[in-house]
Amino acid sequence: MRRRPVEIKMTVLYLAVAFLAAGALGAVQPVTRIPAEVVQLTQFGPALGVGIVALLWPGRVRELFAGGRSVRVRGALLLVTAPLITIVAAAGYAAVTGEVRLMRPAAPFVLVAVAQLIGACGEEIGWRCLLQPLLRTRFGRLGASMVVGVVWGVWHVQVFAQHPLYAASFLLAAVSMSVVLGWALDGAGGSRLLLAGGFHALINLGMLLAMDEESGAVLPMVLFGSSCLVAAVWWVRAAGPDRGSAAQSSTPAPTRLPSIMRDVR
Repeated sequence: MRRRPVEIKMTVLYLAVAFLAAGALGAVQPVTRIPAEVVQLTQFGPALGVGIVALLWPGRVRELFAGGRSVRVRGALLLVTAPLITIVAAAGYAAVTGEVRLMRPAAPFVLVAVAQLIGACGEEIGWRCLLQPLLRTRFGRLGASMVVGVVWGVWHVQVFAQHPLYAASFLLAAVSMSVVLGWALDGAGGSRLLLAGGFHALINLGMLLAMDEESGAVLPMVLFGSSCLVAAVWWVRAAGPDRGSAAQSSTPAPTRLPSIMRDVR
């Protein structure tokens, strides 16, 4: 229990920097003339939070980042889940409206894809590599995933300027995706950042190309949130409940998985 005061300080400091830095970077973005479609500078707020925390508690940060297991099979399924979420949401949109949306980014696609991956990793190094495993030791896999999902959703403060149903659906999507990532990457080590960033980038690219939720339209966001919820339910049911004791160790207890989802060590 000696670590608890340190973990509280780490959490509070990380969140303060992540929120404040994101706001400052968002204010600077128009000056840089970098199109938000390519990358949003706010995404690097969490990375700055990790950097500050690592300066003060380098050993604990290394421990959290280290993890302990390979998740090749679950990692592959995670990366497949991202486009499936978009496909289900886009199919629902087509079924409701009779329209199929396929949009082309203004910038070259390769540039957008690379920038989206970098930006996604800038976020996920904080949410999934630091905060989620940090909270995992106290709240367990589901509790940590849901708490991080809520904070991650609230961190996107701009959504609250939209219709209440839009904001609620976005929060549902954030929590659901956090649960998917929590189950897929539980205990993962060095591969966690690229897998989480890859999932996040694929989601962003899929929604950019096939949906128009960024316009503030409610229906695409409702369908996206619902699609993410379906994915989260599938992951929880497929992988099984969190049976480990969260408070006993900073290393998550292994979870029994169906044979198709067992770790390849």
